[in-house]
Amino acid sequence: MTGVPASSSCSMPGPSGHSEPKCPDDMGQRAPSSGGTPQSIAVLGSRPASDRAAPCPKGQLKLKASAAAAAAEDLEFLSPGPSGLKAPPEPLLLCPARPAPLSSRKLPAQETEAGERGGRGGEETQRRADHRTSPQICLVRSSGAPAPKPPLAPISLAFGALCLLRVAHTRDSQTPSKRQFMGYLLQEALIPGFPHDACSHPDSPSRAATGEALSESPPWEKALVARIRAMSLLEKRVLLEAARQCSQEQNQCVTKEKTSDGSIQELLKTLNLHLKQPLEKTCLFRIYGLMLREVASENLVKKHVANLLELSHQTSSQRAGIALAIGITASSHLEVVWAMLEHLGRTRFLRSSYMPPVSEEEEQPDPNLHWKWMSSTCLLCYGQMAMHARKQILPWVDNITSRMVYYYSCSNYDNILKTSFLSAAIMLMKALKWDSSAQTYKFTQIPELIHCLLTLLQKEPNFLASLFRQKIILVIAGLSSLRPSLKPLVKSRILQTCLQSLYQLPPTETRNSCKPALVSTPDVKVLYQKTMQALNLLLQNFISENKSMDEIYFLLQHTEPWLKSDKTHERRRVVQTIFLLLKCVVDFMKFTEEATPSMLGHQIGLLMLLWQDKDEVTQSHSRQSVYLLLQLLIQQKGNMMEFVYLNKMKNFEVRASSKSEMKFYYLVKALNESLTVAQHTKLILTLLHELCGHKCLHCDLASQLLLVVFEDCSVRPEQVAEILQSLFQEMAGITFKNTLQTLMKVVTVLGTQHTQETVEVMLSLCHPSERQITPLWEALATNNQLARRVLVLLYMKIHLRPSQLLIRLSEQTEMVSMLALGTIYELLYIQEYKATVLWAFAGILLGLLTQLHYLFELGMAEGIKDYQEDILDAKPLSPCRTCLEALKGLFWTTNYWEVFAHLKLLRGWELFEQLETYTEGVTLLARAMVHYDCEVKAVLGQAVISLKSSEERENIVAILIITELLHSRELTQYMSRKTINNFLNLGLKNPNQLVRARSLIGLSSMLMSPKKVVLLRNLLAGLLDSFQKAEPKDLVGLMEIMGDVLHHVGWKGVGAFSLKIVERLLPLFEAEQEDVRGRAIVLYGDAMNSGGKTYQEALKNHAFQALVPLLFHLADSCPEVVMKTKFTFLRCAILLQWEFRKQLFGKLAWGRGLGAENDIFLYMMESNFDNCHKFLTQASMYLGSPYKNLKLTAMKFIAGVLQDYFINLCIFLKKSDVEIFMKQFEILKHKQDPVSRRFYQSFLEDVTELSQYVAK
Repeated sequence: MTGVPASSSCSMPGPSGHSEPKCPDDMGQRAPSSGGTPQSIAVLGSRPASDRAAPCPKGQLKLKASAAAAAAEDLEFLSPGPSGLKAPPEPLLLCPARPAPLSSRKLPAQETEAGERGGRGGEETQRRADHRTSPQICLVRSSGAPAPKPPLAPISLAFGALCLLRVAHTRDSQTPSKRQFMGYLLQEALIPGFPHDACSHPDSPSRAATGEALSESPPWEKALVARIRAMSLLEKRVLLEAARQCSQEQNQCVTKEKTSDGSIQELLKTLNLHLKQPLEKTCLFRIYGLMLREVASENLVKKHVANLLELSHQTSSQRAGIALAIGITASSHLEVVWAMLEHLGRTRFLRSSYMPPVSEEEEQPDPNLHWKWMSSTCLLCYGQMAMHARKQILPWVDNITSRMVYYYSCSNYDNILKTSFLSAAIMLMKALKWDSSAQTYKFTQIPELIHCLLTLLQKEPNFLASLFRQKIILVIAGLSSLRPSLKPLVKSRILQTCLQSLYQLPPTETRNSCKPALVSTPDVKVLYQKTMQALNLLLQNFISENKSMDEIYFLLQHTEPWLKSDKTHERRRVVQTIFLLLKCVVDFMKFTEEATPSMLGHQIGLLMLLWQDKDEVTQSHSRQSVYLLLQLLIQQKGNMMEFVYLNKMKNFEVRASSKSEMKFYYLVKALNESLTVAQHTKLILTLLHELCGHKCLHCDLASQLLLVVFEDCSVRPEQVAEILQSLFQEMAGITFKNTLQTLMKVVTVLGTQHTQETVEVMLSLCHPSERQITPLWEALATNNQLARRVLVLLYMKIHLRPSQLLIRLSEQTEMVSMLALGTIYELLYIQEYKATVLWAFAGILLGLLTQLHYLFELGMAEGIKDYQEDILDAKPLSPCRTCLEALKGLFWTTNYWEVFAHLKLLRGWELFEQLETYTEGVTLLARAMVHYDCEVKAVLGQAVISLKSSEERENIVAILIITELLHSRELTQYMSRKTINNFLNLGLKNPNQLVRARSLIGLSSMLMSPKKVVLLRNLLAGLLDSFQKAEPKDLVGLMEIMGDVLHHVGWKGVGAFSLKIVERLLPLFEAEQEDVRGRAIVLYGDAMNSGGKTYQEALKNHAFQALVPLLFHLADSCPEVVMKTKFTFLRCAILLQWEFRKQLFGKLAWGRGLGAENDIFLYMMESNFDNCHKFLTQASMYLGSPYKNLKLTAMKFIAGVLQDYFINLCIFLKKSDVEIFMKQFEILKHKQDPVSRRFYQSFLEDVTELSQYVAK
């Protein structure tokens, strides 16, 4: 509950019978009344009659006349006027403090209890109600808060918190309070040796509890206080005046840089004090403050406090002394002191806070120097007030804090302000530490105070010369333990600032060179160790606030920039901090709640990446930190068996060789078992992200760790998508080849474990045509079985063919079958998949043919005819074009490129560009497959499966292929006639008319009716007899019939008829009619392959004779004849088994210009090197051709032979051959055209030389 705690010491009423001023939230409000109860005011402000009547011993009081006179003048202030005590003038608003929320009500039981404890009646209850409604101070008292336990004995700074937490670990029932924790923290770090430790009141409540004062007091103070209390009011006033005069004299000596303590010695003699010489510089101010504390008159206190504040603020001793006196005085007159400080800020600080700096060249002292460091004095005053005000300070903490923040923020920054502010903060923290009820309050201004401390830390130079950093961090640690708990943003800024301030320091070995030459400091290593210990305590304090894995992650995430640092000493420092923190948590803390932050896996990954750091300390601490995090996870689960296993594993890895990769395996295995799915995913993503670094060893370690993680089979199916997406994004940034190779192994392992999920995700990463994902598909092909599973899955994806209605409903998303189709198209051209594609040839073939028919059904044929093979275009292909190109690539990339060439030169692939000619294209393709014996067995089996399918498009494709495969020589080796007959009869029952018709054609084939072979051969004999009698217009039809007969006879062949056919066809190459020439050339190729094995050699000889005519007709005037000539020319090359057949096809299909002509000439001549002289004789026959293009081609050919193969001709030509050639060559002499005469003149010398050489 928010409100004033129900204790009389915190209600702060004014003197009896007078109105109570409100406790101010800013300087524009009236100052509060003095702290403590009315009873306490009576004790401090007056003494019993017996004490007042006691005379002062003779000789103990020696005052100057002026002091006595001044004391007499002040007697009028002994009795207040009718209006009560005079309030200080209304202060000027300096900085508005944040109003602290108060609850609007208090439980009646609590009010009653408070009234009984305070001994007050209705008036006191009303004053409490008024105070609760004041919007200045946020006070909270925890209901039922346990009384604080006595603290343990002091311990060292490094292990104070650890030992305290060990008690909590071993004795859960006696968990130390947060106050005890921070008590030891500050007791070890802040109290000893700090220059601004001040005295506390001898009656401090902490003394009774701990046996130790809030601040050290001199041994003579207790006796002096007793003497002062025994004095009469007049004696006190005389003493005060004497102290005031001494302070003024001392102030004059300080300003004039003189030393004089005569008046101080006289005052000490009067007080019967015999102190060691030389005196402390603040001794006079301590005595002054003690006397003011024991005076009851507020007016008298105001006068002397004003005199104190009017003193010079130039020296540190003056500022410390003034603050000490003010603080001691505030223990009894808090409201008065507060009002005077407010008045000082209003009248002096606003005029001097932004004073320009004093020039060193000025000879005359600046009068404003008297007030230059007044803000530092005020800061010390607020700190001393907190130190000496005891419990009554708690309601004032927020107001004091706001004034400290204001003075710090609005003053010129220098070392004096810095030291004063930190001193004030330490004193405030010490006051709160020793008050057991501090944890029952809520303080609203603590974040602002911490912000100022952080700015102090940021302004520190980048070297260590003192323990200033340590003290700031320890104060922040103490403040962070107060209520309410700090918000995450505040804690985050604390962590960022503290870590940056410490980690960015130069290495201890080189830090001395970074300091100014005039600065003398203690051992830098000692300073650094103590400062790092303070940081460790700060982190441990944050953990003690929230004992959970969430807090562990919150702290660790702020170390990420330093874990990634390029500097060795920064990485070493942060890892050591993490190790000490985790060690403390594991040994001395027990989580109060279970939490599994997913990003903890990210932090574990960062630590794992330091396992091979070049610094051995960093290596060791990073591994141990991961072990400790694992131990925390296991302890949180409560699985003791895993804990035992972890210890065994740790011992094993300590003994393992540092060069062995096994040192990673067991730890990674334990991680895989202990992390949640989300944490495990973040771990993997962190390792993936580090693959793009610029350090080879770092990247290799990340890739090796990934490989170990994946090989442990710990990745679950639900992780695959996120992992692959991240992997795909990072892959482009990898610069090291070894790292990329290891990553591809990771992909292989992942694909082996989760093939289906991997394929599905990879299909969605990017469009297949972009080819950015090609390396991942290649990685899946390194394992033959995995590659087969991948192709099977893609084949299955192709068969996911939704209806046209469903496609219209989801037009925004590309169908999975289309992505699978594009992927198969790309895989055909990946070398690693070549064997796998050949294995799945039949399935892919039937799948692509069916998919193309499906796309035609959907009306997606748009753009299929716009494709040009000889133009490289980055635009993705349309679905239909992709399917057709994949179908062509299936043959081109395997050992069956002849099938591709067969259809290419017959323009058969163009038949697949529309549904109307689709069946013709499938028929022609199947016929070419039979001719070149292309996977007949596998294709037949797949076609039979498709024929049984319920989909009509699959039945159509299957029956078209089966009816053509019936002409294969080896078909009966794979399937009996009876089985084939059954399948064809099944096709007769199909509802599709085309399927039924093709099934009937299959039943009438030569395979199913062998007797038809004899009939067809007889028919072919009759056709040959009428071949020479026919008119030219009938030749084309006759040749078409002969071609059909040859096709239906199939592999059985026509024997000797094939030789007769080719002999009849060769003269027709020179026919005048284009269709006759074209049809004769095509039929010539069919006839050469229909003679069977018996006549194969004879047909080869005849094919050799047709090479030159076919070569020359590549320059035919009719494009159709040229295309058919290319087809037959290639078939002759395949029949004759030329060496460069595939290259020859490339030039025939896509070659252009003189370069292609030269290449074709070269392939022909090199494949028939010993027969070049025969080609010369054949070519000479065309020198007299009436067709200009043939004649010109013959000249080019003869010129090439004479130039490149002249020696060959000299060796192999016969005299008869030369005579024939010379006869044809001499014809050119009488030609009228200039080309012929020029050719004759150019090569006459070569021909003459050749004839002469042969004649010899």
